[in-house]
Amino acid sequence: MELILIPIISSLLVYLSPKKWASALALVSSIITVVASTWMLNNFNINGSYNYCFDIKWFSSAVHFTTGIDGLSMLLVLLTNLLLPVIILGSYKKEFNNTNVFFALILLMQAALNGVFIARDAIMFYVFWELALIPIYFIAALWNENKNYKTTIRFFLYTFIGSLAMLASFIFLGSKVDQGIAHTFHYSNLLKVSLSNTESIWVGLGILLAFAVKIPLLPFHSWQADTYTESPVAGTQLLSGIMLKMGLYGLIRWFFPLVPENYSLWINLITILGIIGVIYGALIALRSTDMKRLSAFSSLSHVGLIAAGIACLNSSGLQGAVLQMFAHGVSVVGIFLCIDIIQTRSQTRELHSLGGIAKQAPYFAALFFIVVLGTMAVPFTIGFPGEMLLLNGIFKISASMAVIAGLTVILCAVYMLRMYNLSMFGKPAGDLYLFPDLRLHEWAALSIIAALVIFLGVYPQAIVDLTKASVDKLLIMMNEFKGGIA
Repeated sequence: MELILIPIISSLLVYLSPKKWASALALVSSIITVVASTWMLNNFNINGSYNYCFDIKWFSSAVHFTTGIDGLSMLLVLLTNLLLPVIILGSYKKEFNNTNVFFALILLMQAALNGVFIARDAIMFYVFWELALIPIYFIAALWNENKNYKTTIRFFLYTFIGSLAMLASFIFLGSKVDQGIAHTFHYSNLLKVSLSNTESIWVGLGILLAFAVKIPLLPFHSWQADTYTESPVAGTQLLSGIMLKMGLYGLIRWFFPLVPENYSLWINLITILGIIGVIYGALIALRSTDMKRLSAFSSLSHVGLIAAGIACLNSSGLQGAVLQMFAHGVSVVGIFLCIDIIQTRSQTRELHSLGGIAKQAPYFAALFFIVVLGTMAVPFTIGFPGEMLLLNGIFKISASMAVIAGLTVILCAVYMLRMYNLSMFGKPAGDLYLFPDLRLHEWAALSIIAALVIFLGVYPQAIVDLTKASVDKLLIMMNEFKGGIA
C-alpha cells in the first residue's frame, strides 16, 4: 500500500508547494519510494508466492482492494521506482508552465503504475490501468512540443477503447465465477473459469486489444511514434520506459492464464505480430533522422521481440522477456535522456544538423555510448542476456522465426551506431553551437543508468533469481488450472 500512498500524498504536497520547491519535493518523494522498494526487496520471499498481501472489500462484495507482490511484480515495481528519480532528474532544471502540476502528475502516474503491478483483483487492475492514462494524457497534451493535440487525443482514444474492451472481458469472466463466492474478480477465482472456444476467443480479443495498444503491437502502433516524439522528455520516458511494460506484464499475468483454451491461436498471432514489429520498427529507424523518432521505432522493434518471446510460453521465452522488460526500460529512458540533453544544448535533434559533440563533452559522450551499447545488447551489457534467451525461446517454437527475429541484433547495431556517430563525431553539419558537458543533475541521472547497464549485464542472475520461481509458477499454474499448454 505504501507504494501507492507515498506518491499520491507526495503528489498533493508538490501541487500545493511553492513553484521553486516542486522538483526538489518530487525528487525526494521518488527517493523515498526507492528506499521503500529496496526494503521490500530485502525482505522478499522469492519462492514464487505473494508477499505483502493486503485485502479489503472495496465497493461491493464482488470487488476487493487486493494487492500482492511476487517476483514478477517486484521486478516491475523496482523498475518503476528506480527510474522515477532518473526521469525527475532529467527535467529537474527545466522551466515549465505550471511546474507544480507537471511534477505532481508524474508522481500520480507513479502511484497508478505501482497499482497496476501489484493488483490481484481484475477490476482493481483495470482501475489503476485507467488511472495511469490520466496523468500521462495531460503531460503529453499540456507540454506537447508542437502543441499538436490531435496526437494526444489519438493516443487517448486508442488506449481508452482498448481498456473498455478489457473491462468487458473481465466482467464476462466474473459472471462465470461460481455464485456465492464473495470476491468474484479475485485473480485466483478468474483462473478457475472454464470457457468455450468461442467465448475464449472473444474474451481473449477484448483483453489482448488493451495490451496490444499499450505495448504497442502492429497494427495498433500508429499512436506511438508521434506521441513519443512530441511529448516532453519525462512523458516520453514514462511511456517508453514503464507504461508499455503494463501491456507486456498484462500478457504474462492476465492474458495467457485467463484465456488458454485457444493457445495455438494466441501463440501464432502474437508471435507473428511481434516479429513483424521487430523488422518494421528497425527498418523505419534505419531511415529516420530525428533522434527521438528513431528511438521511438527502435522501441517498437524491441518490444515486438519481447511480445514474441512471451507468446512462446516456454521458460526461455518468458524469462528472457522478463529480463528484457527491465533492460529495455533502463536503456530507453537513458536514450531519451541523452537525446533531450542534445536537443536542449543544440536546439535540434536532427542528425544531419549535429556532430562534434564528443570533442566538446567527452564525459557525456562516454555515458551516452554505454547506454547505446546496452540498447544494442552488446555482451556484458544489460540487453544481452534477455535478448539471447528471447531468441532461444522463439527458436524452440520456430527456427525460421528465430532467424528473422535475430535480424534485430544486426539492424539495431546499424541504426544506433549511425545515430551515435553522426551526433558525436566529425564537425557540426549545421550551425556551430557550444555544448557544455554534463551538469550535476544530468551526471546523477546518467550515472544511475550506466551503472544499471553494466551491473545487470555482468550479473543478470540478480533478476533471474528474483523472478524464476514466479515465472515457473505461472507456467505450472496455466497447466494446472487450464489443462496444459497446447
